[in-house]
Amino acid sequence: MLDLTTSNVMERTALRVNPCKTCQPVGAMYAALGVANCMPHSHGSQGCCSYHRTVLSRHFKEPAVASSSSFTEGASVFGGRSNINTAVKNVFDMYDPDIIAVHTTCLSETIGDDLTSYIMDMDLPEGKTVVHCNTPSYVGSHINGFFNMMMGFMNYLTKKTGTPNGKAAIFPGWVNPGDIRELKRIATLMGVPYVMFPDQSGVLDAPMTGKYEYFTGGGTTLPEIASLGDTEQLIALGEITSGEPAELLQKKWKVPHTLLPMPVGIAYTDAYVMALQKFSKKEVPEELEEQRGQLVDLLLDSHPYTHGKKAAIFGDPDVVIGLTSLCLELGIVPKYVITGTPKDEFTRRVNALLEKYNVEGCTVKANADLFELHQWIKNEPVELLIGSTYGKQIAKAEDIPFIRAGFPVLDRYAGPLMPVVGYAGAIRMVEKICDALMDRQDRDAADEDLEIVM
Repeated sequence: MLDLTTSNVMERTALRVNPCKTCQPVGAMYAALGVANCMPHSHGSQGCCSYHRTVLSRHFKEPAVASSSSFTEGASVFGGRSNINTAVKNVFDMYDPDIIAVHTTCLSETIGDDLTSYIMDMDLPEGKTVVHCNTPSYVGSHINGFFNMMMGFMNYLTKKTGTPNGKAAIFPGWVNPGDIRELKRIATLMGVPYVMFPDQSGVLDAPMTGKYEYFTGGGTTLPEIASLGDTEQLIALGEITSGEPAELLQKKWKVPHTLLPMPVGIAYTDAYVMALQKFSKKEVPEELEEQRGQLVDLLLDSHPYTHGKKAAIFGDPDVVIGLTSLCLELGIVPKYVITGTPKDEFTRRVNALLEKYNVEGCTVKANADLFELHQWIKNEPVELLIGSTYGKQIAKAEDIPFIRAGFPVLDRYAGPLMPVVGYAGAIRMVEKICDALMDRQDRDAADEDLEIVM
């Protein structure tokens, strides 16, 4: 059916076809899963929670635990106070988390449930905590839900004692557990003591042990979230995802922050390393310098096969900005760059990148969808497509080499374990890009032009 997509582009404002995003509660649930011994809780219908869990489970190939207020017709009319009171009691009794992180849904937002007052009136077990954030599904995207949940945790838990703890706070943004492990590795090599928040490593990439546990031991601990107010510096990664939480930490707890792009590619990883170096005052270790040199060498070696190629890049805003920067470093022209998240800052950041590299004739759009992207490609084709699994239909219809990256990747394995960030992540992405382009070159080559050595 995608072969029948028309090339006649019509501007749409009230309709999305094949969206390039999902809804806020998915992001809130993912953020909550990055907190140790935390049960995400969906305040709405059971079907909403099931969908959100399914999206995360299909991407990470791991169970995404969460509970629900299980609204029925009665709660929809009279409100969900009784439902959430019962749910919180049952969750603490049955699963014994340290904290329940409640996020709203379309239904509870529409009927106007006041979760602040509900939680204040709860009789909680000793040592247990409930936090919440508002995540209406009909506004923003999963990225908004992610940072809203971060701010929910901070508003309830973070304190300032007045005694600095000597640590840096690091907000990784929406990335995979493999990316978080790489960010932590770099920070450790740079000698920076840190609090990573949230931290899904050890949760959604937990190893097989033969014993199922609801809480695997990974994640940012509650004392660490409380200590964010005593950190000496915040390094916030991902200007779209981490911007508002960073501003909250600075405004409310006076923690200065450095807001950086997602460290994908050479320039953006350099910025992350230099921010860590500024905090630690230590020399960049040989291990990182060597890895950076390997990446530079790889870019030079592969340049004849990437230079001038046109690409379409789509997905979550911060990852897309990072991948766009990496493509420009490779000499690839990012012909179309879109995100489904409605943030004007996205277009400003990407256009600034294009201006820096003196690249013209590209289309950049936030709050876009994949149907529109497909129409653009129909009018002016590209040689590479980079984004989530939902791009495979466009890739098949238009016969374009396709690199899966970002969220969600539903039809491949091991992606959440492998980094995109850092020098190591860039090396991996350059390999994937070159493999895709060179596989296409081999496929289309005449027999006499099929090279064994490139």
